Amino acid sequence: MTEANNSKPEIEFPEGPAPTDLQIEDVTVGEGAEAVPGATVQVHYLGVEYATGEEFDSSWNRGESIEFPLRGLIAGWQEGIPGMKIGGRRKLTIPPELAYGPAGAGHRLSGKTLIFVIDLLGVR
Repeated sequence: MTEANNSKPEIEFPEGPAPTDLQIEDVTVGEGAEAVPGATVQVHYLGVEYATGEEFDSSWNRGESIEFPLRGLIAGWQEGIPGMKIGGRRKLTIPPELAYGPAGAGHRLSGKTLIFVIDLLGVR
């Protein structure tokens, strides 16, 4: 992993209206194995709300990475992580339809556009 990926990322407050489709931006391109659809991934991540910049979740705050199958995650992660390589850091801006659904859908983040910065640590 590159030195830049050894610490919790900072997300600059976005300007302008939230995008209506998934935005994928590679911050650092990894050089390891590539994540494929349906893979199990080990990641560190930070999530913030687009509108407020408020952090709502972070594996960094828990002091350990997390591993899970992509197929069990929100659609924005299922579509946004494949193609990443181990050692990479990617920023995903995810509209509500690919996150937790429209406002009133029953999740505290329903109706919100979300930004995640994800460090890919492992793939199997």
